[in-house]
Amino acid sequence: MGNLPPLSLYIHIPWCVQKCPYCDFNSHALKGEVPHEEYVRHLLADLDADLPLASGREVGTIFIGGGTPSLLSGAAMQMLLDGVRARLPLSPTAEITMEANPGTVEADRFSDYQRAGINRISIGVQSFSQQKLERLGRIHGPEEAKRAARLAAALGLRSFNLDLMHGLPDQSLTEALDDLRQAIELNPPHLSWYQLTIEPNTLYASRPPVLPDDDALWDIFEQGHQILTAAGYEQYETSAYAKPGYRCEHNLNYWRFGDYLGIGCGAHGKLTQADGTIIRTSKTKHPRGFMTGNYLDRRHQVNDKEKPFEFFMNRFRLLEAAPREEFGRYTGLDESAIRQQIDKALAEGYLTETAESWQVTEKGKLFLNSLLELFLADE
Repeated sequence: MGNLPPLSLYIHIPWCVQKCPYCDFNSHALKGEVPHEEYVRHLLADLDADLPLASGREVGTIFIGGGTPSLLSGAAMQMLLDGVRARLPLSPTAEITMEANPGTVEADRFSDYQRAGINRISIGVQSFSQQKLERLGRIHGPEEAKRAARLAAALGLRSFNLDLMHGLPDQSLTEALDDLRQAIELNPPHLSWYQLTIEPNTLYASRPPVLPDDDALWDIFEQGHQILTAAGYEQYETSAYAKPGYRCEHNLNYWRFGDYLGIGCGAHGKLTQADGTIIRTSKTKHPRGFMTGNYLDRRHQVNDKEKPFEFFMNRFRLLEAAPREEFGRYTGLDESAIRQQIDKALAEGYLTETAESWQVTEKGKLFLNSLLELFLADE
């Protein structure tokens, strides 16, 4: 048991009021009312089926994502978290995050969510420009976003996060930095500041908007990074910035190749077993299928050849050094299995190595894909 990675729980709420044109998450536009309690009952039954995979381990973090989890009523959230606590040993210091839209109705439920046990809220702001929000298909306005952030701050939660995008359609450097400054003014302990990318199977993929070019994106990132650093935020992951002591523990567990149960429509899980095998699960995507009680879509064992790539694809997104002993502990492989690739990465200047750890260099960050390709399994 001592060798098993820390355990987290991810819970997926699949509905949105409407689908955003850039979104490739498993979300479904709501037709009618959210089936609050019925869906929670299915979530808990899905969790029951997965409990044997968790081997009785304590859960350190919970993340409720979507879709739009803040469409769930306060009573349904209470029922959900009570059900989780009855089934799993939860760390007394567990970070419990919920994603929320800044809409007025959702923000008014924040205190209900806090009573249910939520201690960290992640607010999907994306931009403070009315025009940009409309282009992104968002249904809230800049003032609602600010109100939601102030409400979250006033609740005295453990933390809250603002999600902000840059590289938006026709966005100038000034506009991007103005968004960032308005976000910083709200003083969130954590800021996810990420670049809009066009994903396949989205509305934007079929009708691509004009996005800033690479030079403009670099200027936005470089100057934005300076503004964030000056405001006391530390970048710890490709798109994540936090005040000291406020990094997102749940996401850190993903990037450190920790384990997680995934319940709800389309949720993914990764569970290491006592014998070292790693099992991946994915759940039925569509709410209709899921709510017939048909939860599991597929379950498979990760083979040894795939483990190095999976481990480093996560680990090297973090800017912190990667402890070498964790590679063996979390993959069950000997370091000799990747020695050749590590040596090549060192020779290319992508990594530095000490007796304890590997650290991605500035060059390695720029050529992250080339670094990761070294660990791809030969077909």
